[in-house]
Amino acid sequence: MRSMKERMLAGEPYLADDPELIADHLRALRLLEKFNSGSVDQREARLAVLRELLGDLGEETWIRPPFHCDYGYNIRIGPRSFVNFQAVFLDVAPITLGADVQVGPNVQLLTPTHPVEPEPRRAKWEAARPITIGDNAWLGGGAIVLAGVTVGDNTVIGAGAVVTRDLPANVVAVGNPARPVRQIG
Repeated sequence: MRSMKERMLAGEPYLADDPELIADHLRALRLLEKFNSGSVDQREARLAVLRELLGDLGEETWIRPPFHCDYGYNIRIGPRSFVNFQAVFLDVAPITLGADVQVGPNVQLLTPTHPVEPEPRRAKWEAARPITIGDNAWLGGGAIVLAGVTVGDNTVIGAGAVVTRDLPANVVAVGNPARPVRQIG
């Protein structure tokens, strides 16, 4: 029998109130508390906390606090990327940002999914699908990217857009649901 954490990491339905997952979440919350409340004069100490929290943090990458996530270890951010204030990365499944990605304030990357049927939802079953953001993408302020979405390289997502399905490389996408409105280049 697989543990709930193994099920979660495999993208299968799982129960989040499992003791191992609760311990992982508390670890993340403690590290987030250190990062989010750290002094602006202690950039290196804050970077050390991010390196401990996240699965991978590329060189010259910065996240502006406050930052929020579920576990941290499922987040990988490439080099020279920037994440602005109030980002929410629900990393039940992997969240991967490429190199040189720009993330505006109040952006949400949401990997969890919940059953549509009422009984399994009432029983607290959930699952997740990964989110991948390509190199040099830009997510405008307040954008929301849902579970299972891949955003192509160089793509720009307009402020407030809700991305419900994959977007190709080299487009500008806006709206709810987000749709490409023009090619780039």
